[in-house]
Amino acid sequence: MTSAAARRGHAVFHDLKVADIRRLTPDAVAVTFAVPPELRAAYGFRAGQHLALRIPTGTDGGASDRRTYSICSPEDPEPAELTVGVREVADGACSPYVNRRLAPGETLPVLTPAGRFGLRGTPVPGGRYGAVVGGSGITPVLSIAATLLGRHPRARFCLVRSDRSADSAMFLEEVADLKDRYPDRLQVVQSLSREEQQAGLTAGRLDAARLAELLPALLPVAEVAGWFLCGPFGLIQQAERGLRALGVPRGRIHEEIFHVDDAPAPEPAAGDAPEHSTLTATLAGRSGSWPLRPGEKLLDAVLRARPDAPYACRGGVCGTCRAFLVRGEVRMDRSYALEPDELAAGYVLACQSHPVTEQVELDFDR
Repeated sequence: MTSAAARRGHAVFHDLKVADIRRLTPDAVAVTFAVPPELRAAYGFRAGQHLALRIPTGTDGGASDRRTYSICSPEDPEPAELTVGVREVADGACSPYVNRRLAPGETLPVLTPAGRFGLRGTPVPGGRYGAVVGGSGITPVLSIAATLLGRHPRARFCLVRSDRSADSAMFLEEVADLKDRYPDRLQVVQSLSREEQQAGLTAGRLDAARLAELLPALLPVAEVAGWFLCGPFGLIQQAERGLRALGVPRGRIHEEIFHVDDAPAPEPAAGDAPEHSTLTATLAGRSGSWPLRPGEKLLDAVLRARPDAPYACRGGVCGTCRAFLVRGEVRMDRSYALEPDELAAGYVLACQSHPVTEQVELDFDR
């Protein structure tokens, strides 16, 4: 079956009306957008994907910025509504607006769904799946778990979630409802890092050593067909190390990082950039070539001529600017949004890529 993403081509913005805003925690909300009938096929999404919102940041209404927020709803090829979870970030440019000022009835420009996090291929019949999430990382995993359990009657899912406190945990009701619906097939383990708990494997922060001990106590790790890790950089790094220590192949581990504040800074340029480079890019069926300025990233060069080029976070996290490297070589500062198989296949993040050869060609349509 042809995916919704393939049918609609590259991601584009449409104005969507806010149908509802529901308070989840003191610093997080669920925002529901109404999708008109003529746009429902364009907003069809896979479980685990996200939406980029264009949010006003200036007092005059002219300035705006983009941020991506994951869809929490079960997978839907033609949704009438889309719900995302938005946690407020201290000193953030966009999330405070959504949490404090956005109201039902208003409209926002919303990019059609993007992102590669989630299920790959056909789920294993009766397969086991697992997830380790932190904070707002529950959002896309809620969509993945609900989709798997709802569509595959023998699938089993183990969710390990880490939050600062019970009051800060997003989508508690939704997870509880899912547990009530599938009591024998959904296992939920909660860790609270800033609240006193009884001693045990879930007490305190979840690190690699603790997860390597906890996960085998919950399920047969070797039988798990796919692991979904989502949350801040530190937790995802520790969870991957814990799984690899248990012998889990890297191909069964799927990651999405929400915050990179504690990630190592990109290494400085190694002096491998040519003196003059030209970028050729194909986007929405049209190609163009432009000279690259010294030190310029490929996305910035494309945006000078094609403001419709897809992007959101600019931090190598969301994957919205993913493109296929047709020709030449590039050096990426960060590549958190790409899986190993995508890197091996030749995909790059335009927002993180610098030219290494005089000629570089990207295809945003593949």
